[in-house]
Amino acid sequence: MKTQAALLVQTGQPLVLAEIETPALKPGQVLVEIAYSGACGTQVMEWRGDKGEDKWVPHCLGHEGTGTVIETGSAVTKVKVGDKVVLSWIKGTGIEAGGAVYDWDGKKVNAGGVTTFQRHSVVSENRLTLLPPDLPMDVAVLLGCAAPTGMGAVYNVLKVQPGDAVAVFGTGGIGLNALMAAALAGAMPVIGIDPNPTRRALAQIYGATHVIDASGDVLAEIKKIVPQGVDLAVESSGIPGVMDQAVNATRQQGGRAVVIGNAKHGAALTLNPGVFNQGKSLLGTWGGDSVPDRDYGRYGRLLSSGRFPVRDLLSKPYSLAQADQALQDLAAGKVGRPLIDMSLA
Repeated sequence: MKTQAALLVQTGQPLVLAEIETPALKPGQVLVEIAYSGACGTQVMEWRGDKGEDKWVPHCLGHEGTGTVIETGSAVTKVKVGDKVVLSWIKGTGIEAGGAVYDWDGKKVNAGGVTTFQRHSVVSENRLTLLPPDLPMDVAVLLGCAAPTGMGAVYNVLKVQPGDAVAVFGTGGIGLNALMAAALAGAMPVIGIDPNPTRRALAQIYGATHVIDASGDVLAEIKKIVPQGVDLAVESSGIPGVMDQAVNATRQQGGRAVVIGNAKHGAALTLNPGVFNQGKSLLGTWGGDSVPDRDYGRYGRLLSSGRFPVRDLLSKPYSLAQADQALQDLAAGKVGRPLIDMSLA
């Protein structure tokens, strides 16, 4: 069958809306009719070429979304036709079936185990999780990346406790989910740090007790709030200098910082090794150490709890034809998390 997709044909250039043909399903692959796709800073980096040479163009984009299963390949047992599912780049149970190759007027179009900037997508079974009950499909897009990465960093990696002082560096979609997770766990204070005033305002809506302009003296401002430094810090900007700030913002003898943000290709991080002699820890994570089949139901319950206006984390819907504009707006900090609605013309 043929479907429409917003393709990356050349880095640094606008996405191309194209009609592509889906391949026959291999064992472990699932054909999903996409309802909604999110967009992440990772797609912005791919689109701009910030991840270095892209050997896979032309290729499909997107790694978070929701949809309905319309066909399954052999050996698939996790989902069946008609199931509502969350699509995520984070691997869960099921077959790792690899990527798909689509046809575009005789040209090959590459795709990974999950892509979502298209109306129909061939997805590896292990990138699918059943949609949690009572969670709308638009909001559930957050389960594809932003929630498991941000919430998981707080719950699975840092293991926040009530009363912990938490700082979140970068309050885009992932950072806002980290803020919500910290607030829901009873952290106090919860500090959101960002140079963008719109994102700082969002931070106050989504759990921050304090916000700091990242263009100022961040460490001095944190010390005014928590003189000894925060217990825990989350870095979600992808800027090496901010990673350094994050670990330096934590307290001696037990302070911990986790890096979520993706740095540009070729970037380097320089740290004063004395921070480790002070008993501080700098940690990494792969998707918040989240396990989809274990965690997505829990994150879904938190998102649907009504404690925060989570639908407002997502932009007004873009059409698939506006996917390029969605990435531009995300890169400019105009939206927290773009939402692409496949039902829009």
